[in-house]
Amino acid sequence: MKLVIAYIRPEMLNPVKQALYAKGVYSMSVTNVLGSGRQKGFTETYRGVVMEVNLLKKVRMEVGIHDDKADEVVEAIKSGARTGKEGDGVIMVQDVASAVRIRTGEEGIL
Repeated sequence: MKLVIAYIRPEMLNPVKQALYAKGVYSMSVTNVLGSGRQKGFTETYRGVVMEVNLLKKVRMEVGIHDDKADEVVEAIKSGARTGKEGDGVIMVQDVASAVRIRTGEEGIL
C-alpha cells in the first residue's frame, strides 16, 4: 500500500479531485496548510507598511492507495494541478506498512 501526499495550490483542488474521480479514486484527506518552497513568498503593502509574506497558502492532499494504482494517482494529480508556473506543488509517495479499518477491524490492503 502507498500513501501519496501532494501539496498543491488551493485553486487547483477541484481540477485535481475531478482527475482523481475520473480514475475511480474517491478516498482522500484534504488539509489547508501554510508553507514555502521555491516561490519564497512575496511582498505587499498594507496601510503604507511593506510586509513580506513567506508562508503561502497550500492544500495538502493525502491518498492511501494500492501499490498498482499509485502511478495513476500521481499522474492524475500532476495533470490536475499543473499550471506551468512556479509553485504548482510537490508530490511524495511513501510506503505504508499496514492499515486497519476501525469499523470492521479489517487489516491489510483496504
